[in-house]
Amino acid sequence: MEGADPVNKKLAAALSSGAVLVLALTGCGGDDDNEKLNSWADQVCGAVQPQAKKIQAANAAIQKETSDNSTPEEVQKTDSKAFQDMSDAYRAIGAAVTKAGAPDVENGEKKQTDAVKELNGISASYASLKKQVDGLDTDDQAKFADGLKDIAAELDKLSKSGNDALKTLEEGEVGEAMARQPSCKTATGSAQSTTG
Repeated sequence: MEGADPVNKKLAAALSSGAVLVLALTGCGGDDDNEKLNSWADQVCGAVQPQAKKIQAANAAIQKETSDNSTPEEVQKTDSKAFQDMSDAYRAIGAAVTKAGAPDVENGEKKQTDAVKELNGISASYASLKKQVDGLDTDDQAKFADGLKDIAAELDKLSKSGNDALKTLEEGEVGEAMARQPSCKTATGSAQSTTG
């Protein structure tokens, strides 16, 4: 398993930066009595919380699998499930933002649409990575390691690209409203301690 091991570590590193995307769904304190916005933030935070946990668990599974002396089959199985979970989680977050409607802020509708589009795009990217990992040849160590390298590169791109729309969605009042929601605080508190 020598050959694939450093690649697995790369995969784990790329993944941990990818998991940060969900952590974008938080803000920092502030006081405002916009009931509509607070209600929106509460709804979104409540929906994001279980998905953030799912993404963390998937991330942790990949990290664990890469630190063991795992066989290509074990790595493939773990990564495949993790990518599927991540794809589902991002899709669910997108659905939650859609369901919550546009936040009650300037350009709220555009911000919401862009964020949902981005979340669905991330979901599709993870689904595609799952297909890639499922297609790897576990009988050929060198080919498997090469395949993992490609996946790690894709993951790296994914983690560097796009949570711009999410950041835009959470600027200003929206971020402040989210910061006031206990469910958002919990999502980030636990996540930061595991990624740090």
